[in-house]
Amino acid sequence: MKKTTWKLCNLLLLAPFACFAGGTATVKDTLPANRQNIDFIDPTIGNVGQLLEPTRPTVQLPNQMIRFTPQRKDYMDDQISDFPLNVVSHRLGQVFSIKPAIGSVNEEAWNNRMAYDHDLEINRPWYYSTWLLDEEVNIEFTAGQRTGYYRFKFPAEKAKSLLLGVYNDGDANYQFLPGNAISALETYNGDVKVYMYGVFSESGTPGTLENGALTNNKSISGKGIRAYISFPAATKEVTFKYAISYISPEQAKKNYEQEISRQSFDAVAENGKKAWSDVMSQIRVKGGTPAQLRSFYTALYRCYERPVNITEDGQYYSGYDKKIHQDKRTFYVDDWTWDTYLALHPLRTILDPAKEEDILQSFVRMYEQSGWMPTFPVLFGDHACMNGFHSSVVMLDGYRKGLRNFDVEKAYEGMRKNATEATMLPWRNGPKTSLEDIYYSKGYFPALRPGEKETEPAVHSFEKRQAVAVTLGAAYDDWALAELAGDLNKKNDQNLFAPRAKNYKNLWNPDKQFFLPKDAKGDWININVKYDGGLGGREFYDENNGWTYLWQVQQDIPGLINLMGGKQAFEKRLDQLFREPLDMSRYAFWSKFPDATGLVGQYSMGNEPSFHIPYLYNYAGAPWKTQQRIRFLLDTWFKDNIFGIPGDEDGGGMSAFVVFSSMGFYPVTPGLPEYAIGSPVFEKVSIALPNKKQFTVIAHNSSKVNKYIQQAKFNGKPLNKPTFTHQQLVEGGTLELFMGPKPNKSWGVF
Repeated sequence: MKKTTWKLCNLLLLAPFACFAGGTATVKDTLPANRQNIDFIDPTIGNVGQLLEPTRPTVQLPNQMIRFTPQRKDYMDDQISDFPLNVVSHRLGQVFSIKPAIGSVNEEAWNNRMAYDHDLEINRPWYYSTWLLDEEVNIEFTAGQRTGYYRFKFPAEKAKSLLLGVYNDGDANYQFLPGNAISALETYNGDVKVYMYGVFSESGTPGTLENGALTNNKSISGKGIRAYISFPAATKEVTFKYAISYISPEQAKKNYEQEISRQSFDAVAENGKKAWSDVMSQIRVKGGTPAQLRSFYTALYRCYERPVNITEDGQYYSGYDKKIHQDKRTFYVDDWTWDTYLALHPLRTILDPAKEEDILQSFVRMYEQSGWMPTFPVLFGDHACMNGFHSSVVMLDGYRKGLRNFDVEKAYEGMRKNATEATMLPWRNGPKTSLEDIYYSKGYFPALRPGEKETEPAVHSFEKRQAVAVTLGAAYDDWALAELAGDLNKKNDQNLFAPRAKNYKNLWNPDKQFFLPKDAKGDWININVKYDGGLGGREFYDENNGWTYLWQVQQDIPGLINLMGGKQAFEKRLDQLFREPLDMSRYAFWSKFPDATGLVGQYSMGNEPSFHIPYLYNYAGAPWKTQQRIRFLLDTWFKDNIFGIPGDEDGGGMSAFVVFSSMGFYPVTPGLPEYAIGSPVFEKVSIALPNKKQFTVIAHNSSKVNKYIQQAKFNGKPLNKPTFTHQQLVEGGTLELFMGPKPNKSWGVF
């Protein structure tokens, strides 16, 4: 952790320079004795990616529309390009740029990058500040639900301006209005109109940049437009508060008037701090190291970055039919379910089931509007990304955990349509192709042999068929559909889809003991499971190799154990996963599998399909190995520094794994209302449940060394298996674990 003043100073007030003397940090990296959970959040954790994307120090309210982060490559970048008025979608773009300029304005000023000092930067979930070294400008930002608030502090007696631009290629406009106001439009992703209304605190002289020349025009329209407003040299501070709307310019102004027009900067920031304090206070822990506390609460903070509420006054714009809808329910977008179905949706079902119901109902609305249940729902529609229809698993998981405030019949209708009429091709939306017909008839998705020419024109040229990954993912999705059909007393459908849940067996090669591809004729394709399949193994797997996909049968763990020859063989195979060498240099491996980071043997902690694997020891008669592995993985790969996330975090996907595992349990099979027990890093965890009850995990004598469970109790009664149910959790149960330094190899064996 960097030794800067904000660690203590910003807990007391928001104005950073009240804590500086001559720009020199004077307060040590300490926290006050009465620290709150929010004091442990460090948004810079993971701001340098292992190989691919870093996390961003996002400022927003929990699950709300306005998101902010300075535009730079990552934490190693010592220059900022500009600042957005809104990050529209996680890693999928932003709208409306703003940046300060000192001196005379010229065309190059919009392209200048601004140097900053990391140690003069403050990153909090509700507040950001930085000092620009060359311009000597201090910039602060805080967020509302649909509004944002900038505060610029300029050097005295110098010419100063704010430069405005856009990020997208579509039609855009800026218009300066009377009363220091401004309105704007930017077209996002080709057809989504984003509107802005804002007000500057000071009067200035507006202008535009047209054909490389400055004008005194008060409006500009077109593509790639640029505008500016200059302030008198005596101006020391300018604030800019604004609102965003996806509905209309009138609604943008209404959002402004309702939410922020009469609010001061500090009031908005304090409201944001309270909002984060409320959600962070829902889970209280005792014990653990300062590093574990920072990693835990930062991970919990990131679980609230997505999805986002885009409802405005009981209405919302839908990218699924390009219309404005009236709705009493909140509408959420920006949820990448291939990443989030594993742990983030299950975590939210515990912490905020009402919000999860609204999210599930949003999925239903998307189906009604587009004709398909979404896979990666974002603002502009369903983003065809990754593979599988894991929204089906999310629906089943919510339903089985007691969520009822969504249209489950309509959800089922959409799930069934996806399973019978939609293409299964990765990164494609739309109706099925000839390849799906092979899946329906033969029970597996067909692969091409190495060097064989593609026969289906719909196959993505880069993403390929991913035939094994698609088959395994579809088996899980079909299991979810069959199980929900049974729960809804749709017996014919249950009988239809239940056999498809076993399709994973059709690609099990008993000789090689791996899931291997078959061609359309049903013949095996012999491959090197560690390395074949092109970039990311995409011809057969997806982002990972055959060692990772060996375990992708969460819906039928007993069936997988039987394929491997029983529990003892299954346990040995798990051991081998964590010990198996790459058989090549790491740079050679990562040149093919850049997503497979956080390696321990062939195990990849840095990619979502691996999350459940360490917990599989619980089902093999060796839960002590789950306890050992989980503690090692948390300690090794999730440090409280800029490198502290081993792969693409994906807006809560990986963070939810950290939250669950640090608390000591994990939802191995979303769709089954059960949790596998691991090894909590804290002595006590208390979750305040929405039903006014409290779930508690007590780990007696837990420490770095005392990570093994010696015995366990649930509500005071002996617990002799390494699982408990969701019902036990929501009823306010108490799980007691008695920890020791050496494994009790007989506890939890069943």
